[in-house]
Amino acid sequence: MPLRAVPYRSLRTLLRRELLTEEHAGTADLTRRLAHVKAAGRFTRAEFLAMCRWKSPRSRRHYERNTAATIRRVSRAVLATRNERERMILLIALPGVSVATASAILTLIDPGRYGVLDVRCWQLLFRIRSVAGNARGRAFTVSQWEQYLERQGRPRKVAYAIAEVVIGLVYILGLPAALWWLGTR
Repeated sequence: MPLRAVPYRSLRTLLRRELLTEEHAGTADLTRRLAHVKAAGRFTRAEFLAMCRWKSPRSRRHYERNTAATIRRVSRAVLATRNERERMILLIALPGVSVATASAILTLIDPGRYGVLDVRCWQLLFRIRSVAGNARGRAFTVSQWEQYLERQGRPRKVAYAIAEVVIGLVYILGLPAALWWLGTR
């Protein structure tokens, strides 16, 4: 793919001019509907299915196997623990929930704290040697989730916003061109 001209001299300029501060309408609506979950200390089966569908509609037949009682039990444990590894392990124990889907669940419940573990963002982080392992960004492990959380740092919202811009660059320019452009900044 030929490199297209990028009208920005720096990532800071790109973020200032192109960063979308409004969430996609469907995502914003789902996040609003889930705003009570942290305070309630649990989510329902319907909420669980909506979150899973938002991230991975193809896995539907797997995550729909989870019963209301199981989801209630697991969601209470997930929201009660302060241990990120334990949260992830609890969520991925549910049929149909991968690490990426679990990251989406956590993000939808607490978007100020988490970001969705995205394949393209991981690939870029790998290429710039910010994360180790899994160059393709597929079948994430709990350890890779922990690396991702560490790289996001605080405040996570800013890191997530930058990740969204990077993902946009990858879609617009293609991965090699986006890596080249970011590498020259």
